[in-house]
Amino acid sequence: MLPDLNTVWFGLVGFLLIGYAILDGFDLGVGGLHLFARGDRERRMMLNAIGPVWDGNEVWLVTSGGALFAAFPEAYATVFSGFYLAFMLLLAALIFRAVAIEFRSKQPMRWWRQLWDVSFGLSSLLCSLLIGVALGNIAQGIPLDAQHEYAGTWVGLLRPYPLLIGVTTVALFLMHGAIYTVMKTEGPLHERARVWVRFTMIGFIICYAVTTMATLLYVPHLAEPIRARPWLFVLPLGALLAIANVPREIFHGRDGRAFFSSCAAIAFLLMLVGVGTYPYLVRSVPDLAHSLTVHNAASSPKTLGIMLVIAACGMPVVLGYTVTIYWIFRGKVRLEPTSY
Repeated sequence: MLPDLNTVWFGLVGFLLIGYAILDGFDLGVGGLHLFARGDRERRMMLNAIGPVWDGNEVWLVTSGGALFAAFPEAYATVFSGFYLAFMLLLAALIFRAVAIEFRSKQPMRWWRQLWDVSFGLSSLLCSLLIGVALGNIAQGIPLDAQHEYAGTWVGLLRPYPLLIGVTTVALFLMHGAIYTVMKTEGPLHERARVWVRFTMIGFIICYAVTTMATLLYVPHLAEPIRARPWLFVLPLGALLAIANVPREIFHGRDGRAFFSSCAAIAFLLMLVGVGTYPYLVRSVPDLAHSLTVHNAASSPKTLGIMLVIAACGMPVVLGYTVTIYWIFRGKVRLEPTSY
């Protein structure tokens, strides 16, 4: 039996979010680790490792927001109005991050570069935290009224479980960024990045274990689809194997395989959230009747059908462009007069 258009678009929005988490996740992680680099040369190498791709990575976030707006406009309105202050803070952090990348090398003064280095690092960490907190709220559920409007406060979004997801996201992106730094650099920075991988991996595994226990205890609805359909156990198993494979590949010096394992871990973890929340786009707690689902929040079937044709034409182009850019800028980072 083929899935309906509503379910297809739920999957497509999820695919775009997974793409964003994988691609922008590593440069957010590199940004956070940028605070621990030694000297201007190492910081420049880290910036140039993400320099050709960071702005293209963020396009995936814009595209996923646009797809959500077109396919599920009521869910888009509820989320963006309820999380308004949080999203404005995220937008400010993304802006400061971009400005820092472009401005730090415009002047040679030490204080100037340190100012933008700190701005770049802190804004990267803040972006990671806010993305995780937003994901945690969607996974746990938020209070909605009968008109599907957010019935809580901004402070109400800072509950323990979403904050735990936020911290876990920071740890995951730092590990992802450390592995990318190992893959793209050489010399002293390369060796230091290997140490970062060990520490960030330990931090992420601890956060992952605590988050798993908290999910089973306090957000049990996320595990219900796996209990109902045992074949879905392949998702948590895949996430576990991908995470476990990272230290193995790093130990054997296969940095590229370690990076792909980290990408797979992110994809499996987000698919777990997607499977656990389906068919809810915004789960209402405590009154589940006020929830927004893939059916009551969707655009008309005709709109979804036309958009699917457009997506079928556009997605191969986007994927082809992304693969081409990463292929062109493959290999180790080299500093040149035109570098950041």
